[in-house]
Amino acid sequence: MSGHDPDCLFCRIAAGEIPANKVYEDDDIVAFHDINPGAPVHFLIIPREHVRNLYDTDDGHQALLGKLFGISSRLAREQGLDDGFRIVVNNGRIARQEVYHLHVHVLGGPEPLRAAAKPAP
Repeated sequence: MSGHDPDCLFCRIAAGEIPANKVYEDDDIVAFHDINPGAPVHFLIIPREHVRNLYDTDDGHQALLGKLFGISSRLAREQGLDDGFRIVVNNGRIARQEVYHLHVHVLGGPEPLRAAAKPAP
């Protein structure tokens, strides 16, 4: 699938039909903060082109996939993630993909302190 899907939430965000707290945009991709963040900093990077998920990519998508991942470190640093970040791509139902438009989650920020593990008896 390619182009624009008028029923797709992320296509509508990319087209400016639905507001989002955007981090970055150009002719190929849009990045915006997740409305239900799973970390202190959590934003998504999506292609403007409607691609359901990685199953729908092929060799013709290499440049786009490279751009999605390639810009992540710059945007992470701009969002204050200088000490590391995670990238997550949920692909398909079993992986709990909720919006069927390819997207990369970038997550990071200070983690809450965890209780020290107790030594084994």
